[in-house]
Amino acid sequence: MRSIGPENTLGAFLRARRETVQPEDVGILRLPGRRVPGLRREEVADLAGVSLDYYLRLEQGKDSRPSDQVVVGLARALLLDGEGRQYLMKLAQPQPFIRAAPEEQINDAVAELLTQWSHMPAYVCDANQNVLAVNPLATALASSILVPGINHLVAAYDDYAAFCAQPSDYDRRTVEEAGWEGALRNLTAALRFNGDPADPKFREVLGLLSERHPAFRRIWALHEAKPQLSGTSMFEVETFGWVELSWQTLNVPGPANLSVTLHFAAAGSRGADALAYLAARGKATNHGAELRDRPGQFETDELAAKRSTASRPAASEGTNTRTAQSS
Repeated sequence: MRSIGPENTLGAFLRARRETVQPEDVGILRLPGRRVPGLRREEVADLAGVSLDYYLRLEQGKDSRPSDQVVVGLARALLLDGEGRQYLMKLAQPQPFIRAAPEEQINDAVAELLTQWSHMPAYVCDANQNVLAVNPLATALASSILVPGINHLVAAYDDYAAFCAQPSDYDRRTVEEAGWEGALRNLTAALRFNGDPADPKFREVLGLLSERHPAFRRIWALHEAKPQLSGTSMFEVETFGWVELSWQTLNVPGPANLSVTLHFAAAGSRGADALAYLAARGKATNHGAELRDRPGQFETDELAAKRSTASRPAASEGTNTRTAQSS
């Protein structure tokens, strides 16, 4: 697997944003014949309150540690929102790379939370969107993608490639294409926002996706960066079909930059019924496994079940009699 080496991340982000912001957006009159996409470098420098020479050094990667004051000026000039400013600050003041914890080193408290959240699918990911741990209900919900070792972004682009290979002569093709585009852009923006360019695993994911998927190369070139904190997703559940579930991602305090994602549904919804069905099926499966592991207990329970069945007609007759009498 090819790994992409470190790049001029700050300069590339500044250039991409500069080409996106239009002169009218920042109060600059667009003169006839203007052919520059977005803003000129000198315009950004003037709006940010820095010299053109210094801004050029930033874009060219000759200076990659601007001060907080310069970052604030650049964010203002490039019309960055709160998440964009946060990402720009991260690029301007990178922290020492800390390798993510392997699965067996996940915080004990987090591992216990996964177990306790038995009524909600829950899983742990690292900053590169590698799934590190899941609870049983998450496995029951999506056994092909919520598996330790799976990378969400790679799996999503692989699934998109399979979708593109399908026949295109059906009515909902355009709608589904738009859905894929939005989902892939959100996932890719989250990788850029959370990932560390100094992390070899981060560069490995970029290399794999760049080699395998033209769609990733196109979307990555947009330089979008934002976290994924909440939203909704569709899942196909046995006997229920497709159901919509909400999800919320919570950051795990600590140096490894891990997160826990929970799926849930409103009470009384089809999604809630589907989750209750999966949870009940999981309990039944676990109970059956426990009985198989304890033959003596299984024989005792089987005998008790037979006795209960044998006595049921008499009990039913008694109930019917009492009901008739009371009426």
